[in-house]
Amino acid sequence: MPDVKRKISRRSFLAGTLAAATVATAASSKRVLGANDRIRLGVIGSGNRSRSLMRNLNGIGRIEWVALSDVWDERMNEAEKITGPVDKYPDYRKLLERKDIDGVVVGTFDHVHAGITVDACRAGKDVYVEKPMTSLPAQGLDVVRAARDTGRIVQVGMQQRSIPHFKDAKAKFFDSGLIGEVNMVRTIWNGNGGYTFPVPPGLERKPSGLDWEACLAWLPKIPWDAKRYFNRFAYWDFSSGGMTGGLFVHMVDVVHWFLGLSKPASAVALGGIYQYDDGRDTPDNINLVLDYPKVNVTFEATITDMASPEVADIVFMGTGGRLSIFRSSYTFLTSGDDKPAREMTVKVPYGSAKQHLAEWLECMRSRSKPSADAVEGHYSSMACHIGNIAYKEKRRVQWQEEWNV
Repeated sequence: MPDVKRKISRRSFLAGTLAAATVATAASSKRVLGANDRIRLGVIGSGNRSRSLMRNLNGIGRIEWVALSDVWDERMNEAEKITGPVDKYPDYRKLLERKDIDGVVVGTFDHVHAGITVDACRAGKDVYVEKPMTSLPAQGLDVVRAARDTGRIVQVGMQQRSIPHFKDAKAKFFDSGLIGEVNMVRTIWNGNGGYTFPVPPGLERKPSGLDWEACLAWLPKIPWDAKRYFNRFAYWDFSSGGMTGGLFVHMVDVVHWFLGLSKPASAVALGGIYQYDDGRDTPDNINLVLDYPKVNVTFEATITDMASPEVADIVFMGTGGRLSIFRSSYTFLTSGDDKPAREMTVKVPYGSAKQHLAEWLECMRSRSKPSADAVEGHYSSMACHIGNIAYKEKRRVQWQEEWNV
């Protein structure tokens, strides 16, 4: 298995390197942004997630849309309703050649996040890249190196780091020491309907304006697969383990942030395809356990429990209290000498990516480090990768020195 992983990683790296070579001659962006300057943006990958990010960016303001890129012309046409008339490119490398673009939003399939981010950095663009930042371990080192070499701002779409009640909870319970020592964190995300997305009627055959070969990128060439295109989380090659790379990455990133962690010592995993015999190869039920120094972190996810509402929670169990937190609330329950225990609950509107995008734009102006930079993106992705390897190889997987950045 290790030899196979290295072979795939080199292949991914070479694909990104070759693409980068085509844009390396484009001058790096040297424009110094003032506080009132409009930031000029391009979008690479214009599906549902990118369109949500684009609407949030419009709400923030002080931006100017310059260009769109997607392998499917229909999706670019839909996105143009948000941007207004812009230039459109089926080949993202043509967009990166533009010298009038300050930054790009990368909302593509997971397997090309890293390569496009590297290419964008080398072309002098700042990047907002959706999570997970990588689909293979070695890709993280490529992205971190590109960001460091070029001085580009890379913000990874792990938006909890910018949501106010997450920052509030970190300050109140962790920075203050109130929660005490945390030795166990449980994360759970059950019933997410986005992991059973059906092929839309009439799209079983490939649309004429969709470049499937470009969509595959560095992956082996296979015939059009509508299920892969429309339900990518069901497949290892288009995602990063399905629910691990799609869901756990958000949660383990909060664990890293709140507890000052970066890399697990080891991982074990169990799960399987128990009900959705629909061609998928990622599990419909998964349990991971990662061990960090004096901290165990668990992840539980299922799409066979589809009762409403879905269950999503991060529970920190400390010697001084217990914090349960996610995107619409947190509850802190004191322990120790408090009898009865005191409860503090905060309820807020469901957190979006708007503040995270606003931070990215401000970091583009100030050239300061964003909260979810390429290093954080690498280690949060790696927590998923090490769990994925444990699941696929049915063994306890130890952290490897080659994964350090």
